[in-house]
Amino acid sequence: MKRQPEFDLQKRVCSYLRAVHPDLFFMSDTIASVKLTKFQAKRNSQIQKPGFKTPDLLIFYPKGDYHGLFIELKIESPYKLNGELKSNKHIQEQSETISKLKGLGYHASFQWNFNDIVKLINWYLTLQ
Repeated sequence: MKRQPEFDLQKRVCSYLRAVHPDLFFMSDTIASVKLTKFQAKRNSQIQKPGFKTPDLLIFYPKGDYHGLFIELKIESPYKLNGELKSNKHIQEQSETISKLKGLGYHASFQWNFNDIVKLINWYLTLQ
């Protein structure tokens, strides 16, 4: 079976949420880890917003000044050493989505380290 480190991270984060925050409403995008048939891909394209890259983890819980917490999971930083975003088209599109979500009042970001993801979630859930 093909290794899927990003999916493994996604499963680990979701397992954490189920165990530690069982009452929290969340959803994890699965389409990225699935190989679709042509028919499925066509069907999926008919119900998705073009150009919108759904973050991997959506936590539906308003806290502080935010409407929810949306996280785009990565297995490594999407940033270069100088802090600029890597020049990968897919990452650039995900960054645009994150910016738009922030503009709508969501806390949204790239995350790539399990411990940092847990810290972010716990920080977010303590906001007043």
